[in-house]
Amino acid sequence: MLFYGFQTLTPRMNTLTLRANAPLIRAPMLRRALISGARRVISQRDLLNKINVFPVPDGDTGSNMAFTLGSILTGALNRKVDSTGELLRRVSEQAIDGARGNSGAILAQFFTGISERIGNRQTASLEQMAQAIRHGALSARHALSEPKEGTILSVITVFAESLQTDVRGFHFKVWFESALMDARRALANTPNQLPVLMKAGVVDAGAQGFVDLLEGVYQFILEGEIDLQDEAENASADMEVSEAHLELMEGDPEHRWCSECLILGEGLDRSGLRADVANLGASCVVIAGSSSRVRLHAHVSNPKQLFDLAANYGRIESTKADDMQAQARTAAGAKSVVIITDTSADLPEELSRQYNIHWVPLRLSFGETDYLDKVGLSTQEFYHKLRTELVLPRTSQPSPGDFRRQFEFLLSHHPHLVYVGLSRAVSGTVQSAEAAAKRGHGERIHIFDTANAAGGHGLLVLAAAEAAQSGQSPEAIVALLERLRPVTETWACTADISHAVRGGRVPRWVVPIARLLGLTAIAKLSKEGKLVVNNGLFGKRNTIQRFARHVAQRIDRTRRYRVIIGHCDDLEAGQTLLREFTAQIECAEAWCVETGPAVGAHAGPGALVISLQPMGEKP
Repeated sequence: MLFYGFQTLTPRMNTLTLRANAPLIRAPMLRRALISGARRVISQRDLLNKINVFPVPDGDTGSNMAFTLGSILTGALNRKVDSTGELLRRVSEQAIDGARGNSGAILAQFFTGISERIGNRQTASLEQMAQAIRHGALSARHALSEPKEGTILSVITVFAESLQTDVRGFHFKVWFESALMDARRALANTPNQLPVLMKAGVVDAGAQGFVDLLEGVYQFILEGEIDLQDEAENASADMEVSEAHLELMEGDPEHRWCSECLILGEGLDRSGLRADVANLGASCVVIAGSSSRVRLHAHVSNPKQLFDLAANYGRIESTKADDMQAQARTAAGAKSVVIITDTSADLPEELSRQYNIHWVPLRLSFGETDYLDKVGLSTQEFYHKLRTELVLPRTSQPSPGDFRRQFEFLLSHHPHLVYVGLSRAVSGTVQSAEAAAKRGHGERIHIFDTANAAGGHGLLVLAAAEAAQSGQSPEAIVALLERLRPVTETWACTADISHAVRGGRVPRWVVPIARLLGLTAIAKLSKEGKLVVNNGLFGKRNTIQRFARHVAQRIDRTRRYRVIIGHCDDLEAGQTLLREFTAQIECAEAWCVETGPAVGAHAGPGALVISLQPMGEKP
């Protein structure tokens, strides 16, 4: 899969133990060949997503492989290097760091195996490269706990074994071309090896992606140029796999989370890690990497358990967990607009499923340990830590990479997406989404700043999702949100302001006064999206009822409202507030949910939130 520069060896150069006059693979050409191959895969990602039915029909194989190779393109392949060994080392490390999904992790381990065998060689002969690619194929197979034939593994193996190691008389083009032809035949045979592929009428998506990589390299071999205009021809790729997607996804509900992390350290015990992950009952396990850098991928029911286990082996970075049930709904759907938000929005889970709303998790940390909000750490576990840990939790926005990966996946199934985000005034989350949109498809990505949080944020997400389901255009959805934003209100109260003091939002001297007067602080989100303390309740009697009355007296009670009541680890108080508040207003719909760390980290356990939105703006 690699290109070369011809070089005639003198006897003094025979220290490399290469045959005289043998073609050599040198770093500059190898780099350009890999760029061509990576770009070919990235251009085909939508097709790969559409044919993705194994191991899970979540429709994201193309996005995962594109993300994996994209990290190499912007890293190792973005800089010139003179040594073939050094180039492959950088490629393998950045592939491990950027690997996404089953196929991405396998591909990363394939590169790692090649790099291990080539070592620090300045150049490599065809024989040495063939041996290295065979080692890479074996390394990729060993990365899986349960290797399956009919997948990318089968095609990698066939390609590797087809490369001639006795290269006397071989021209490079012929050497590579014959192995590529065998890889194409192996790809065509994948439906005969996996019944699920035969049923869906497709080849394996990961295997197709690997052949696309080879085709891109081969194109460079033939033309000596990098094709910048190579676009996927999707007209013939609109395959009918929707029913297979949903049917297969329903077959493994216990492993809905496609989870990954990067483990860094020295002397990492991959065999011990594999045994411990097996004890979790995980499926689709891939452990790829070296003794100092390991990418762990597994399908699990509880991502936190997997990440906690991985932390026993080294430092954890780059955690992610994708809801494959939501991905399967998207892969099987045909809506022109899909809605995505972040986990600062409070919304009942059943509504999220009903309207196929996608989520990007915020990140939070206690000390040096990082978590994915509501995925790597449940809201209940967060409040337990908040009550018991001495260190103050910190919340942070998702990275642009988190958004980009989700955006790429969703846009491979929908013409447009609308991201409905947490208030810009309190978080950089919207800015991260905007940075991701600038990397591509900006005309298809529509970003809306709610200037709200918690239930108010959730109510705007719900309005957008209803409009999307009814067939509204992205422009019409954003216009609706613009009208609803100024009339969607969020109020909060807390009797314990110590968390706000620890976070620097309230002066420390206020605490003894508040305790002396029995003050329950009341805050409201301003028009700019900041939570501002503007009132309070004195005394500890009937605070829930008085808070409900306080808000009810300050809204237009001639209108009907949707209401979301949020509670910070106090369900009974939340349900009481729901009854008290809805009894005082004209309420069309109401829900009680647990408010997450975006508010809870600052308001503390026991805080209560009222969010409401007037009806009348129906899509």
